[in-house]
Amino acid sequence: MEREVIFLVEEAAEGGYNARALDHAIFTEADTLDELKSVVQDAVRCHFEKTEKPPVSYSQICCS
Repeated sequence: MEREVIFLVEEAAEGGYNARALDHAIFTEADTLDELKSVVQDAVRCHFEKTEKPPVSYSQICCS
C-alpha cells in the first residue's frame, strides 16, 4: 500500500477550488474548501480498491 496521496489545491479561475493528485490521475473540484475535502475523499475511494486506499494529504494551498 502507498504511504499517502498528496494533492495540490488551487483556486479555480472561474471560482471555487481544484485539487490534483501529484502522483496519480485524480482531479476534482468544488465550490468551497470544506466541500473539496469531501470530494477528494470520494475521488480517492473511487480510484483505489478498498484495501489499497492510502491516506490523503494536502501539500499546499495556492491562492492567486
